[in-house]
Amino acid sequence: MRRVRAAVAGAPGAPFTVRDANLEEPRPYEVLVRMTAAGICHTDVGMRDTWPRHLTPMVFGHEGAGRVEAVGAEVTAVTPGDHVCLTFASCGVCEQCAADHPAYCHAAQALNFSGGRPDGTTPLSLDGQPLHAGFFGQSSFATHAVVHERGVLPVPPDLPAAVAAPLGCSGQTGAGTVLNRLRPAPGSSLVVMGAGGVGLSALMAAVATGCDPVVAVDPVASRRALATGLGAKAALAPGDGLVAALRDLTGGGAHHVVETTGRPEMARRAVGALRPRGELALVGLGAEVTFDVMGLLAKGVRVHGVLEGDSDPGRFVPELIGLYRRGLLPLDRLVTTFPFEEIGAAVAAMQDGGVVKPVLTFTE
Repeated sequence: MRRVRAAVAGAPGAPFTVRDANLEEPRPYEVLVRMTAAGICHTDVGMRDTWPRHLTPMVFGHEGAGRVEAVGAEVTAVTPGDHVCLTFASCGVCEQCAADHPAYCHAAQALNFSGGRPDGTTPLSLDGQPLHAGFFGQSSFATHAVVHERGVLPVPPDLPAAVAAPLGCSGQTGAGTVLNRLRPAPGSSLVVMGAGGVGLSALMAAVATGCDPVVAVDPVASRRALATGLGAKAALAPGDGLVAALRDLTGGGAHHVVETTGRPEMARRAVGALRPRGELALVGLGAEVTFDVMGLLAKGVRVHGVLEGDSDPGRFVPELIGLYRRGLLPLDRLVTTFPFEEIGAAVAAMQDGGVVKPVLTFTE
């Protein structure tokens, strides 16, 4: 056991409170990582607020970066001292994992959302009682995390930790939706609904692949300005007349729309903004949405549901690092850092729209 600091949610909807906790040493296929950075995503807050009470207290966090401190006896992918980013957990042997689509792993629920390991245990404890963990296979809102080796990806030592951390979720979700699933042809039009970490990652990937025009939609003026600074031809507020404006900007309708907000009304507007045989990628977690089926049929719209950018992180994260190195995926422009102990302020800054991607940093 070792003493760690962890941001604990004591009940559904409760604020994160940084507490002292105990962490087990890694099991044979697990890796102990000392965190250097952890991104905050709307998913962390949304899941915290709806998390089952019987799985609390709980440690969230799913965009971690750090250094390996210890490895289990059977681990071969990393060694102590390696710089790593953390990503979602997958089994590696099911049909989807074998086909290089681990985001749709058959064991995803048990590995990522059960509040612990698949056997029901958790490596963390608080005041002598189990502290639920294993969120997206990691629970990176802590000074240390015990992670299965499939969720640990080596990264170059000189890659900034605040850039490495978002690669594990928001970076690969947004960019992967464009590059892995939609695969737009150069010159095709693409609209991004929502200019948060996921949406702007999708936007940067679209610009990098030669989409034209790329258009962003967001209610926050500073995010719209950032979107145009990252290469969007235009950035619009989601008011009346949005669909008509998007159709005008894209010459009769977009080839592709990436919907990241999870809002039903935005998904329906996205369909209206598409041209015949256009494609809609639904990325944001949200409520039930209904569509006019005849409208979809008449336009030949294809709707994609996409998790984690449909990426194989071991292959795709190195590709994203290459794009970052070439200046085509400047994730650092999305990031604002906060000390780990100020996690409450970081969450508030994200929720009020003033910060796109808050990243918690840890002292050595």
